[in-house]
Amino acid sequence: MSQLLANIHPNAKIGQNVVIEPFATVGDNVEIGDGTWIGPNAVIMSGARIGKNCKIFPGAVIAGVPMDLKFMGEESLAIIGDNTTVREFVTINRGTKATGVTSVGENCFIMCCVHIAHDCRIGNNVILVGYAGAAGFVNIDDWAIVSGHTAIHQFVNIGAHSYIAGGSLVRKDVPPFVKAAREPLAFVGINSVGLRRRGYSNDQIKNVQDVYKIVFQSGYSLTHALKHLETEVPESPEKDLVLSFIKNSKRGLMKGYTPGQDDEDL
Repeated sequence: MSQLLANIHPNAKIGQNVVIEPFATVGDNVEIGDGTWIGPNAVIMSGARIGKNCKIFPGAVIAGVPMDLKFMGEESLAIIGDNTTVREFVTINRGTKATGVTSVGENCFIMCCVHIAHDCRIGNNVILVGYAGAAGFVNIDDWAIVSGHTAIHQFVNIGAHSYIAGGSLVRKDVPPFVKAAREPLAFVGINSVGLRRRGYSNDQIKNVQDVYKIVFQSGYSLTHALKHLETEVPESPEKDLVLSFIKNSKRGLMKGYTPGQDDEDL
């Protein structure tokens, strides 16, 4: 372990082959997995659990105290999964007594100046682009991409394999597999490019298209669209995932498709 000139609390648990660069700070009640690199001037505060082979860049603050007036100093965690990169000046706050944990999954790429607030749950293989911000209790499922300068309202859920355009204001839930853009945020198509990159077949992509033609492009009410999906659309894992997401949505879905939109720039 390299730790010359770093400030490391004696109770911190540091794995094998960890590099902690000069002027980084590692607090009490911290665990850092094997092979992780902690950059200069990064601050790893009490309650941090950082996995193996992570990279934490200069100026990042992991496990900062929640910015929640209800927080009373209770013990809680901020967990980062294996092989995740956290770039410069990212802030990841730990959880509150509501859930006890803020978590970021494995193989994520969290770009510069992103903020992840208390009690958020970020899945695996998620990309959060620079200056995006997630308020408290936000859930972002696996493989989602949130572009830069996007603001996500508290308690919002963002589905797997979705793509959110830069500068978006996300006030409602964004279901799986979609592209979302414009103001107010709306469905502008499915994330077919992302799905192909991840090995989805043409048949699977067509399943997704068929589902969202009914949900967002048919003119049906959401209740009518769900009934139609359940009774008249063939079974598929993609259909099941969308149905489950919509049925469990508490904030409601973003706006549907508006005819005449030109989406070539997305």
